[in-house]
Amino acid sequence: MNKPSTKIVEPDGKLGVLLPGMGAVATTFVAGVEAIKKGLAKPVGSVTQMGTIRLGKRTDNRSPLIKDFVPLAGLDDLVFGGWDIFEDSCFDAASNAGVLDRYLLEQIKPELEQTRPWPAVFDKQYVKKLDGTHVKSGGSKWDLMEKVREDIRNFKSSQNLSRMAMVWCGSTEIYMDPKDDIFKDLSAFENAMKQNHQSIAPSMLYAYAAIAEGVPYANGAPNLSVDFPAMVDFAKAQDVPIMGKDFKTGQTLMKTILAPGFKSRCLGLNGWFSTNILGNRDGEVLDDPESFKSKEVSKLGVLDYILQPEVYPDLYGDIHHKVRINYYPPRGDNKEGWDNIDIFGWLGYPMQIKIDFLCRDSILAAPIVLDLILFLDLASRSGMRGIQEWLSFYFKSPQAAAGLYPEHDIFIQLMKLKNTLRYLKGEELITHLGLEYYD
Repeated sequence: MNKPSTKIVEPDGKLGVLLPGMGAVATTFVAGVEAIKKGLAKPVGSVTQMGTIRLGKRTDNRSPLIKDFVPLAGLDDLVFGGWDIFEDSCFDAASNAGVLDRYLLEQIKPELEQTRPWPAVFDKQYVKKLDGTHVKSGGSKWDLMEKVREDIRNFKSSQNLSRMAMVWCGSTEIYMDPKDDIFKDLSAFENAMKQNHQSIAPSMLYAYAAIAEGVPYANGAPNLSVDFPAMVDFAKAQDVPIMGKDFKTGQTLMKTILAPGFKSRCLGLNGWFSTNILGNRDGEVLDDPESFKSKEVSKLGVLDYILQPEVYPDLYGDIHHKVRINYYPPRGDNKEGWDNIDIFGWLGYPMQIKIDFLCRDSILAAPIVLDLILFLDLASRSGMRGIQEWLSFYFKSPQAAAGLYPEHDIFIQLMKLKNTLRYLKGEELITHLGLEYYD
């Protein structure tokens, strides 16, 4: 039996897209949207634009595009704004990133030059391999957060926006221990901002500012940003959707595809060695051990959650899982992810799988940014608040409720995402049981 559909406010007016960090990922996303709007390319990789959703029974033959099923903002209604430590326009930043070819960028140059970043909140203490001069200064971290709020308000007013959504596209900050007392209570966290507590990194200031302004927020990097009790409580109190963390792009995407397959056939795993060669700004940042620790924690947890070694000790109880990231400038944004996987099968006989994924990091991340913006906006207009676990599909280290382990299996994540959309629209949830076809 279907439930009544959720009251979803229509996406009228312009949707502001707020991007802290206007580097390779953000500019590839913005340039891609502008190219798609001009008919120069297709939105490949975007579930919101190219994905379909089955409704009812298989025999009903109802599989509309997701963007035709739920009321999403249109690409023509997106207005871009953001912050960066460099003054370059979106066109110049995209040209410097070297992800997209110059011929394509020249065709959308007027649109890209209109987007220039505001001075960023930045502290080299938290991203040690970068430095820039286009930064905010003065006062406490609370004061800097208030300047971000002012930017958000000015953007909304000047562009006549009806709604906004923010996705962190900045660099990976150093690892922070979420067990610090300041992260447990909102008032303690607010006081810590005013006292310039060293455990509060810039991404947290953006997250707080977004929530304070009623703007949905997602964290595309592995560092601590919105995934702690104080911020979760704040988001609930403000009726703001949040989600994180770390875009699921190259190597981890492959792990969340392959590991569920091994588990489904009860094939054992002795070891999984992963190394990455990356030459863009992200690779340079991760060359710092403290930033790498944030990424390492994010990447290492995937296999444990999918394979459940405590449930399958004979198959996954003694896995040797190693992850390495190597900064190699000649590669630029064209990352190479190499995996050696030692599995075993019937009677314990060993086998090996080798993967060499020559991927483009920002090309894989850009459609994620688009989908998150549109789905966060949908969640906000649907009255959803706090952690949006149904968006786990897009993250290496998806956020979940306290005491609940995160779901990493990409196929379960996709089922959860689509069932959430069905739920919002009052459609029957699909379990794939299928016995009714054989009664």
